[in-house]
Amino acid sequence: MAKPRPVTWPELLDFQSRIVGRRQAARYGMTRAAVGRRVKSGAWQRLHRGTYATFSGVPPREARLWAALVRAGSGAVLSYETAAEVHELIDKPAAKIHITVPISHDPARRGPIRGVVIHRSRHLASEPLPPWQLPRTPIAETVLDLIESAATTDDAFAWLTRAIGRDLVTTGMLTAALAGRKRMRRRPWLVDALADAADGVMSPIELRYVRDVERAHGLPHARRQARRELDGGVRYLDNLYEAFQLCVEIDGRLTHPPEQKWRDADRDSDNLFRDDVQTVRLGLRHVTSGRCQQAARLANLFIRRGWDGEGLRPCGPDCAVNQVRP
Repeated sequence: MAKPRPVTWPELLDFQSRIVGRRQAARYGMTRAAVGRRVKSGAWQRLHRGTYATFSGVPPREARLWAALVRAGSGAVLSYETAAEVHELIDKPAAKIHITVPISHDPARRGPIRGVVIHRSRHLASEPLPPWQLPRTPIAETVLDLIESAATTDDAFAWLTRAIGRDLVTTGMLTAALAGRKRMRRRPWLVDALADAADGVMSPIELRYVRDVERAHGLPHARRQARRELDGGVRYLDNLYEAFQLCVEIDGRLTHPPEQKWRDADRDSDNLFRDDVQTVRLGLRHVTSGRCQQAARLANLFIRRGWDGEGLRPCGPDCAVNQVRP
């Protein structure tokens, strides 16, 4: 196999959005004094210690990302929210640039890096990329990092479903990446969450419905994201109970509505689709503080539509499901 030719100085600048480190410049014959003269003249500008933009003016976002990587040193990759930005998992850059380096390397020994959060890893995964693309953790590893660092399980599930919903990753890819991690915060929860996502649960509020209303009270199992032709168009229903002609829609817009909207949502529950599928529309209050009341209400609907109540169970001694009689 032919040995790859060396990268030329113009190519290096082009690959790195015209960002260069002092050591890189030295490898191409540029002395420290020559770098200093360019900075003093204003032709170059210093972005971090030993890291320069070879142009004047405000550096664009990609140049700032390259500057952080060059300052962090060999083996550094974008990670967490910044890798999510490059993978287009998020639409707005985070305030801080997140970079992961091998555990043996500590860039902070040369001083802190302004605006950059450094993570160190024993098993750093980097996506194979050509030299002109920003090094970053693979999308599956990025999602697992964000799930692990999320403040709440709702936030963690939001990362999971956003990545799947944008067709950036599959549950199979995440399961494989998870198997390669010896340590993972929330591992048992995540295994269940991946199964729920594969079943079609696509938001934290939908997950609360499935786990805390349907499953916790032994209600029938729905078909998630069911494709239906309704009113002359196609809709995907959150939870369709075909045997009972019942649909439960989880509406994130009802998270904190005025009281009048709660009454409107309750009235919506009595509306019928044209094919006689009754729809019940629930918001955050219904699946959190009101989860037992909604479970009892749904159980009665199922029973009126032919369910024998097998498996129905209260989640505790004060659960409203205790009052349901099949």
